[in-house]
Amino acid sequence: MEISGKIIAVLPLQSGEGRNGTWRSQDYVLETQEQYPKKVCFNLFGNKIDQFPIAIDDQVNVSFDIESREWNGRWFTSIRAWKVEKAAISGETVDSVADFNGAPPPPVPPVFDASPADEGSGLPF
Repeated sequence: MEISGKIIAVLPLQSGEGRNGTWRSQDYVLETQEQYPKKVCFNLFGNKIDQFPIAIDDQVNVSFDIESREWNGRWFTSIRAWKVEKAAISGETVDSVADFNGAPPPPVPPVFDASPADEGSGLPF
């Protein structure tokens, strides 16, 4: 799944010791750029934190997986990012063919040749 928007918060880095050694986890809050913006908290885990450095005000496109798990009779859901692409701001291009909202680029309008031979064709252009 994918979501795009602006990073509005970087939460404190969490770390600890697990059965497989030391782990690190970083949470970020993204706000979508829609008519009714939504705030979504997602997570980077382990070496992905260093692989995808993110700062407040970055425009990003986040690819993620959603997973729920049960612990002591309660269910917890995580949104774990596996790829983050930074989007350019103010009309610059993005790292992919589609813009950061996932829409394809607009079609290029056709160019008409206004040569003098077309003046008598009766067409208004």
